[in-house]
Amino acid sequence: MNEYEYIPEAARFAEEGYVVLSYSTRGFGTSGGLIDTAGPLDMADLSNVIDYLIANFDVDPNAIGTAGISYGSGISLLGAAHDPRIRAVVAMSTWGSLTEALYGQETPRLIWGELLTLSSGLTGNPDPIIRDTWNKVLNREDMESVYAWTGIRSPLNYVNDINANGTAVYISQNWGDNLFQPNSVLDLFSQLTVEKHIDLQPGTHAGAEIGGLLGGGDTHVLNNVHRWFAEHLKGESGAMENQKPVNMKVKFTSGYQQYDAFPVPEAYEQTFYLQPRNLFSNGRLSDSPFQSWRAQDNSINSLFDTVATTQVPLLSQILEQLDVPVLANMAHVARPHGIVFETSRQWSTMQIRGNAELSLMVQPKSDTLHLVAYLYDVNLFGTGKLITHKPITVHQTSAGDTIRVDFPLTTVAYDIPAGNKLALVIDSKDLLYAGPAGVRTIDFEFSNSEQSTLTVPLL
Repeated sequence: MNEYEYIPEAARFAEEGYVVLSYSTRGFGTSGGLIDTAGPLDMADLSNVIDYLIANFDVDPNAIGTAGISYGSGISLLGAAHDPRIRAVVAMSTWGSLTEALYGQETPRLIWGELLTLSSGLTGNPDPIIRDTWNKVLNREDMESVYAWTGIRSPLNYVNDINANGTAVYISQNWGDNLFQPNSVLDLFSQLTVEKHIDLQPGTHAGAEIGGLLGGGDTHVLNNVHRWFAEHLKGESGAMENQKPVNMKVKFTSGYQQYDAFPVPEAYEQTFYLQPRNLFSNGRLSDSPFQSWRAQDNSINSLFDTVATTQVPLLSQILEQLDVPVLANMAHVARPHGIVFETSRQWSTMQIRGNAELSLMVQPKSDTLHLVAYLYDVNLFGTGKLITHKPITVHQTSAGDTIRVDFPLTTVAYDIPAGNKLALVIDSKDLLYAGPAGVRTIDFEFSNSEQSTLTVPLL
């Protein structure tokens, strides 16, 4: 967007005694050049802006901070690695790895990738390499050039530089941000050795921040932004009100829970073993390994999607922020196209804090494997609230060979009430993601020697 995006917050900061400069990044507003997508030219521009600020205004050159939402957040984080004059950063709805954001687990983020490339053309002057790079991702062509382009635009690759510069880093991230899912951001956060703080809450990309920016909604994040700069630019000790470094807002609850670090030190890992379904029941998530005198398998195919889904892209995650969950009934998951595994009914609250991990033994029947995994909180009537999800694609598989596939689901904080079940649903389609063309069949393999597991971090 242009330089007027943050006018309300700029005015609030000015009233608090700051000198505030907003600018349009290259290729947007009336700025010249082509959109550089937080690349080297944007880094040079940011340093030039700081030069201009120091040369023309009465500012303390030892108390420079940068802040932004989404695009501006990534430029702020990368800028902190490239320019040691930046003493404090606020990065809201940011990214850790641009590679992960576009092509995490080798799966193109179809909806968000198209929205990004479309919006850059509508609101700015994009470099043709943006569309070219996205087309390469969709077609899985010349991926080395994609990784090179996204790599230099990934703050995760510059953690050591941020640490060396000693920049204080505040991050706000949303559980339902399917553009910049929180996993790589939390990887970055956990590697920072500087003063740091992260707020994690429900909502879609920029959802928790824009409400406050427009003068409505939850102001927790923006209030913390002002506290962060007060503490690290003005030197007001205790401005953060003794908040711990990690604040998590549990989905569909009010208030934040505070922890000293991520992964959450108090959490332990609960491993569930996948047990095969039969003709009359779903598969099970068991405390005990699969044991049988013979190996077994369950099969699904990708001909159609199932009711297990993230539903309407963007809208469903906005509604989650308003406590309207994404629902699916486990009895309606079409067995030819999806498979359900459920725990027994839990008689105490199951508090999930962090990344659930899947390890699956599967046998693809084609040269490409594509799966989407979902976790649900299932009530007495079989209706599940979506907790989290994640896709994975494995290319160049050998049809008929059994392989192990390990992948994390999207980080989340969620409480399953006593009396409900935890369910894992796996199918092979979701509107958010681009999967391989054609119909594929996948067998889930069960044997005494090779267990499939779901590991969940619990309090």
